[in-house]
Amino acid sequence: MQNTRLNSLVDVASGRFGQWLRNPWRRISLLVISVLFGVFLGTAISTIAGQKANLDISVAAILVVLTEAISWVVYRTKRPISNSLLVQILNALKIGLTYSLFVEAFKLGS
Repeated sequence: MQNTRLNSLVDVASGRFGQWLRNPWRRISLLVISVLFGVFLGTAISTIAGQKANLDISVAAILVVLTEAISWVVYRTKRPISNSLLVQILNALKIGLTYSLFVEAFKLGS
């Protein structure tokens, strides 16, 4: 690719963003935000799927496939890429989603 101004601007911006994320507190804050967004997403999905009773089975199947795919990417043993920030954010989102669905199930059971 040619070295244009836009290309160099994107390279510099991504480099600065990478340097900004090297701070452990910022990384932890992004992971906490991701867990909280997963909790919100789980509550929203269960509410929407509960409103339309004909979507329960298909939404459950999609969520199981999604969480298993994320677990496969995070915990596979051939190439350890679990150090990547994007993979850690996806895993935190999955954990928040699963936690929220358990909490919703307990609320419905009581």
